[in-house]
Formats: sequence, C-alpha cells, structure tokens
Amino acid sequence: MLDIAADLHRWAEEGRDFAVATVVAVGGSAPRDPGAALAVDSVGEAIGSVSGGCVEGAVYELCAQVLGDGRPVRERFGYSDEDAFAVGLTCGGVIEVLVTAVRADAPGAEVARQALSAAARGEPAAVARVVDGPAELLGRALLVRPDGSREGGLGGHPALDATAAAEAGALLAAGRTGTVALSEDGSHCPGGVTLFVESSVPAPRMIVFGAIDFAAALVRAGKFLGYHVTVCDARPVFATRARFPEADDIVVDWPHRYLRSTATDARTVLCVLTHDAKFDVPLLETALRLPVAFVGAMGSRRTHADRDRRLREVGLTERELSRLRSPIGLDLGARTPEETALSIAAEIVAARHGGSGAPLTGSGTPIHRDGGKRGEGGGERDAMAA
Repeated sequence: MLDIAADLHRWAEEGRDFAVATVVAVGGSAPRDPGAALAVDSVGEAIGSVSGGCVEGAVYELCAQVLGDGRPVRERFGYSDEDAFAVGLTCGGVIEVLVTAVRADAPGAEVARQALSAAARGEPAAVARVVDGPAELLGRALLVRPDGSREGGLGGHPALDATAAAEAGALLAAGRTGTVALSEDGSHCPGGVTLFVESSVPAPRMIVFGAIDFAAALVRAGKFLGYHVTVCDARPVFATRARFPEADDIVVDWPHRYLRSTATDARTVLCVLTHDAKFDVPLLETALRLPVAFVGAMGSRRTHADRDRRLREVGLTERELSRLRSPIGLDLGARTPEETALSIAAEIVAARHGGSGAPLTGSGTPIHRDGGKRGEGGGERDAMAA
C-alpha cells in the first residue's frame, strides 16, 4: 500500500473512497514483492500493480467488491496449467493479497489514511495490519512512529497492540517490511494472529564522489532506482547545479571529510569516481569501515592494484578490503557515461538482491530470489512466504 502512497494520499485528500489490494506474501517466482499494491476508487480508476499483469483483472474485481461492502478479503493466486483461461500467475509463483477498503465505515481506514499521509510527506512510519486470524480482526491496523507513539488498534487483547507496536517499531528501525506471527494475547506464539508490517522510510542514499561526466549519468540512474542522490567533489568549478541538475544535493568538500560528517546507514551506496589517489585513499579508508550497503570505486585494473596497495599501507584489513567493488560495475562492455552508469547500477541492484550478474539465458538460477531480501523480514516474520 505504501509503495503508491503519494497517489493514494491524493485520493484521500480529494475525499475519494477506494479499496487497496496489498501483496502480503509471495512464493516461488512471484513478480512483485510484499508491499506491492493495486488500488481502485469508486469510479473504477485503478493505480498500481500486484502482479505485473497476470492477475490484475481478478484483483480489480476484488477491490470493487470490497469497496462495495467494506469487508476485507484475503486471496491467494497461484499457478494452474489445467485451464488456459484460469486466473493465475504464468510465472509459476504464488502471491497472497489482502484487500481492504478506505472508507468511513471500514476497519483500519482511518489508520490507513494517516499512514498514507505520513508516507507521502516522507516521514518514517510503519503500519501493521491483521492479515490472518479471527475474522473480526482482519484488516485492523496500527500505525507506529519512530518515537514509539501509535495510533489505531488491532481490536483484540490489549497486550496485542503493545507487542505489535514493538515488532513494527523494530521493522521500522531497520527500514524493513515483513510478517509477524503472534498469539491473540500478544505473546510471541504463532498460530493466533499474523500481522503484515509495511515500513515507510526516507529514500536510501547514494553518494557519488567525483563531479565528472560519468557521475552525471550515474545520478540519473540513481534517481531512477529511487535513491536520494548526493554529488560531492572538492572542486567548486565542477560541483555545480548546472552540471548536476537532477542531484538532490551537491556538496563542495573533500570527500573523506564530508563522508565522516554525513549520515549513512545500512542502505547507503557509495560510488567513488574520482580515481585519484589523493581523494580515493582517505575516502575509501573511511568508507570501507562504515556499515553501508555498497562501496565501489572506478578505475582501471592498474589503478585498482595501486589503490589496493595504498589502502593496505594505511592499515585496512583483508576483510575491509574485500568489501570494495573495484573496478566498479558489471562487465557490459560499457563505453559511454550512460552505459557505464547502467553497469554500475546493475551491480548495485545485484548486490542488493543477491544476484549473480550472469545472463538469465541458460543459467538455470531462479529469476526471483526468495527469503529475507524479498519480504525484508526474518525468522517467524517470513512464515507466510513459505
């Protein structure tokens, strides 16, 4: 639901009633991850997608039904080869969707509106919804903010809200979406209530060091992938808004000094395009000791060998050096800045999802990888995806 928050918030502000189908569990080669959503309003307008096209028509009809009667519905769509016209996923995967109405008399509707408002403003928040359990609780929702405050409720045992808020807060702190199994009294015993927790957090950061032509193309690729992109260079003549109109931030500072002073987290991507030892070595010395998602550096193999030697001389360990992706990018035979940016973006995506970077043709490997990286949960939180 929160992946189309901006559009849904606009609908809510316009006073529209609508129903939202949210993917709450996946299995096999499912085309979309948990959290993907399709919504339909009272005049039949639709936005979003839950399957890339395979079951959109059936889900659209479910949304119309739920919008009409206000009762939440959970439905499973899988693969069937018995009937060529059966509704199912031709990719062979399985998705489960929860369809809820956002209208005055529907359970969880007001919490949904508040969650959409927070997500549309870029504020961190998590919404936990009952996706399995007693019929009277289905669709009930709880909104949790980083400071621990919460709004709404799940409608069951008083302790259920407290435990659900703690679990949702933990997923929010990690920027993750997933499922949580609890008992109806709020204890951590599966089998009573299953919650689907969606987290809305600010966009992850991509910091591009080196204000060169390749950086301009990489900024565009980073924005396309949904990153908040910063360009940093010590040379004010190159680090300008005119050269990087699509960057969110442009910083004129020595790269290592800026990196030490700015906020990063486990989703941050660092791309070092300076390929100049006086910038690279102090910058990478700092970068490779930070708990970030990706550190890559541009340069020839000769440049990499020299850089590796220098980094060893300043004391980086084998483990720290093993985190460096250099030369940055996948082997696409790239020549132009745009092609090079594509190769870098492809490596970032592969690293994020555990992809090999090999062609799918003839590989025999799964197209979509299951597990924690799809639902961003872990342990009991991924029970529904099994």
